[in-house]
Parts: sequence; structure tokens; C-alpha cells
Amino acid sequence: MKVQSQIPVKAYTAAGFMQKYQKRVRETVIPYQYSVLWDRAPDTEKSHVAANFINAAKALRGEDVGDGFYGMVFQDSDAAKWLEAAAYALMAERDEKLEAEADELIALVAAAQDTDGYLDTYFTIKDKDKRWTNLLEAHELYCAGHMIEAACAYFEATGKRKLLDAAIKNAECIYRRFVTEGAPGCPGHPEVELALLKLYRLTGDERFLRLSERFIDERGVDPAFYEKEAKKRSWSVWNSDPWDNDYRQSSKPVRQQSEAVGHAVRAVYLYTAMADLASETGDKALLAACRRLWEDIVQKKMYITGGIGSTVQGEAFTVAYDLPPDTAYSETCAAIGLLFFGSRMLENEVKGEYADVMELAFYNTVLAGMQLDGKRFFYVNPLEADPGISGVACTHRHDLPVRPKWYACACCPPNAARLIGSIGQYAYGENEDTAYCHLFAAGKVQFGNGMQLECRTQYPYGMEVEYSIKGKGRLAVRIPGWSEQYSLRVNGQDYAQPPQSGYVYIDVCGQAQVRLVLDGTPAFVRASSRVPRLAGMTALMRGPLVYCFEEKDNGCVRALRIDRSVPPDVGEFDASLLGGIVPIRVQAVRMQDCESLYARGEETCEPCTATAVPYYTWANRGENEMRVWMNVYR
Repeated sequence: MKVQSQIPVKAYTAAGFMQKYQKRVRETVIPYQYSVLWDRAPDTEKSHVAANFINAAKALRGEDVGDGFYGMVFQDSDAAKWLEAAAYALMAERDEKLEAEADELIALVAAAQDTDGYLDTYFTIKDKDKRWTNLLEAHELYCAGHMIEAACAYFEATGKRKLLDAAIKNAECIYRRFVTEGAPGCPGHPEVELALLKLYRLTGDERFLRLSERFIDERGVDPAFYEKEAKKRSWSVWNSDPWDNDYRQSSKPVRQQSEAVGHAVRAVYLYTAMADLASETGDKALLAACRRLWEDIVQKKMYITGGIGSTVQGEAFTVAYDLPPDTAYSETCAAIGLLFFGSRMLENEVKGEYADVMELAFYNTVLAGMQLDGKRFFYVNPLEADPGISGVACTHRHDLPVRPKWYACACCPPNAARLIGSIGQYAYGENEDTAYCHLFAAGKVQFGNGMQLECRTQYPYGMEVEYSIKGKGRLAVRIPGWSEQYSLRVNGQDYAQPPQSGYVYIDVCGQAQVRLVLDGTPAFVRASSRVPRLAGMTALMRGPLVYCFEEKDNGCVRALRIDRSVPPDVGEFDASLLGGIVPIRVQAVRMQDCESLYARGEETCEPCTATAVPYYTWANRGENEMRVWMNVYR
């Protein structure tokens, strides 16, 4: 029984800030990543993704595979995420060259599929007999999931079935093994579960719903499964610990889970699928588990930037309130997954708290994962950077002070590209009689219920949002939790209806003009004293944006102490600075350094003004010191 409160909208044409980022993805990120897939990008680590598909097709024909397989066991997923990003770009704007490139890659993928539907170049090239014997770490189902997502998106963008037919054939192969034949186990890395639900909605084939449900239901039922599996084989990919069930969220059945543990990306991909399945089936126990897991993350384990996963050890959650800024892991993919999770929770219940977190993760950690020119990327998103320590010391080697071009494990760059391209699906939703505005995204929307909307705003820097809405039904506009004051006018008249769970509902009959003005006052933010490293410190926010202090603007940032007794000064929008931002200036003092490593006596300080810029723009002006959390003068 479906219980969906609302579903995502797909007919969105971006304008403003979102259009700028989608244009950058379309014109820079997608072409660059395509060259990486074909090993054509200069001075960039080899990918060999396209070559792997070519070699897999050769292996199926019994031909010599030449240089064989190269890369990570999940290398195929790079192609899938690129294809999905390309699909969203084609939805927004037709591009014959891009479509031809996508079709060329799709032809390679289809040619690499075995007659039974199996599709994975690692095993097709290296050892066909080892298929399905290492669910712990071999990522067959993870790669299948990403290819299914790409196939759904590409069919919706172009109407072409080649990739979709391959994905259906692959899903049928998986169904036969795990449902028809009853093979035990579930993916070591969740992902296919959420993809199968997309395939089910597109095709209406109940098998894919049941297969997703089967993987979700089996997880954690037998905590010894991966140990038993490991004993049956004499090989491994990474020598992963089969008993580390927290790492892969398999210590308990999903409906009994209450704490977010283990690998952060795996966790939120699983929780996304759980919430999605709950909305399809009306499973109250599953939804209750999702609520517990959501609250555990956002109340105890989430950075102020919306980042999650605080340790490099396992790219994982640790314990409540362990959120060190300088050694943060905060993987870009994990923030993307958190946004997915929030979006699926909105399917079950329309509450502003979910969209608040989605917005936080997007404007801060997700966007920080990509350089402003779209040519370099962060995998890890620390909240502090110290040249000479960050990226150098063994404790901080993962926290790089500048973005690299590419990664051997290249999950984050194409993941960011596909999310930015599909942002309309997260910004807007609908049901039979209501158009939902979850995020403030400029552009035009055609809702499936017949309503039409145009949003005009300079958000996230301008705090005015105007909607022109046509049709018959209701418009639901989110009032962010951070906006302590706001004004709302409908057709020029004040609208005083209070929010319901974070949304104001406006009746529309014919057409209406809606103007929302949010509170753009910057705010100093403090952390709970239960977060040890942040006690007595302050951060700065304006709207959804977390701000940071960089050496480029302030000299030595470590020497600054912020004076919170003086209100921050919001600057004018500067189109020439960091792609166009609003800087904020605060009063501070600069502490004089001591000549020796340690010194006695009083500190001396000098009053000064410190400049803060949005966190997502950091590390775009060369290597320099950065802080989100600052020491306080008073």
C-alpha cells in the first residue's frame, strides 16, 4: 500500500544559481569526466573504464583481452554515474554530441553483457567462475545498481531503450539468483536496493520491488553470513574483515537498527532505500527505523556543513558527538547520500526538517566537493586546513588543502555531477493536488498534476523568493528552520497562516503571485559542549551557507579570536569574487605569536576586522589556511 505524501518532480528548467552550476557541469565537468573514462585527460590518473568494457566484450567472444582489467573492483560505476549525469544534462538541453558520446559508451556496456544478463567487467575479464562468491567486497550489486539508475535516467531523457534493456536483463539475472534460486546474502555495499525501486516505478515490474525488499529484509538477519561466505573461497579483493558488520550495517535486521554506524556512504544509501520502500509498501516498522536513524545522524553525528562520517578509518561514523573539524572525513558522496535519504523521508512525511538538512548538505559539503571551475574535486571535506599539516601529517593525510584533478577511487566527482544535474527532483515535489517547494531553486516547473510554477530568486545570497503559480490546487512553501523571521505575501496581501511541519500551504485557483522574504541576518553558531573539540568556539552562518575564514583574506587565521559582541557586517554581492558571493566581515582581535614553542605571560592582541567567505568556495585561491570553527574573544 503506497503512502507517498509526495513524489519528486522531473520537469524542471533551472535558472539563477542552479542554472550556473548545471551549465558548469554540462560544459566542463561532463566533458572532462568523459575524457577520463577514455584515458584521454592529460596529467590525470588512468581510469581505463571504457577499455574495461571493450575488453569484457572480447572476453565474452573468446578473444585476447589485451591489457585486461584495470582499476578498482567497482570501476564500472564511474561509467554509470557519468551516463546518469549526461542523461540529466540532456533533459535540460538537447546536445547531439553529448548524446552520441553517451550512445557510444552505452554500446560498449551492452556488448559487455553476458547472455544470462550478467554485467560486470571485473569478473567477466578476470575470472567468470568467481561471480557472486564475494558479496562482502566485490561490488557486483553496487555496480548493477548504478547502471540501473543510469538506464532509467537515460531512457527518461531520450526514450532510447538500449541501456534500459541491458539493465532490465541484468536485474532479471540478479532476481533469478537471489529470489528464484534462493541464493543467500545481500550486498556488502548497499545501492542496488534504491536503484531497483527506480526500475520498478519505471517498468511496473513487481519483481524489482520484491528483489529490493528481499535485499533489505535479509540484511543483518544472519550476522555470520559474510564469515561463512569468506570461508568458502580462497581469494579476496581487500582482505576485508567479514565480521565487521557495523561497517556494512549488518549487525542487526534493519527494522531493529537505531544508530548510524559504519561506512557513511553505505549507511545512507541503505537508509534511502529503506525509506523509499516504506513509502511504497506502507511498512510502519521500516519507517520508524528510518526516523531513528535520521535523528541519530542529524542530532549527534552531523557536521555543521551537513557532512557525515567523521573518521578516515572506514570512511565511517564513529560515536555520538565525535566531530573533529581538522581530521573530518565528511566524504562528498556521503553528503549526497544524506540528501537522497532526506528526499525519501519527504516521500513518507512532508516535514521541513528533512529539506533543511538536504539544503545544508547541498550548499556546503556537496558544492565544496567541486572546484568553482569544475576541474578539480574533493573526496574529503575538512572544516580546517593547515598547510604543512593537512595532507602531510599521517593523522591528516586524507584532509587535502587543495582539490586534486581525479582519484583512483573516483566515486565523488561523477556523483556530484549527477546530483547537480537532477537537483530539480529534490527541490520540487507533488501529489494529486499540491505543488511542493522544498528548496529555493530558481527556474520553471511543470507539475504532473497540471500546475505550473516559475521561481525567481537570487538565493542563496538573495533572501527574496517569488513564485508565479498557475493551476488549481495548493502551493506548499517551506519555511526554513534557520529563518527566525519571515514575511509572506500572496497577490500583494499579507498571508498569516502559520506553517504546518515547516510548510505554509496556499490555495491556488487559476493563478497566484507569492513573495517570500527570509531572514538574511548572519548568525554566530555554537556547538554543544558534548562535542569536545568545539567547546567555546563559534561558527558563522547566513541562510543555508556556512562561512569560513581563509588566510587569503585574513593572514594567519589561527591567530584570530572572534568578537561576538559586535554584529557581523554583510557585504554587497561581489560578482568578481569566488564566482559571485556575499562576503561577511566580523570584528576580531589578532593574538601576537610567541617566539618560542611555549611562553609564559599575558597574550597581547590587536583589534582587526576578519573576512569570511562561504565554505563551499574555500581552496579556490591556492593552498592556504582555513577555519570554519573559530576561537572566541568575547
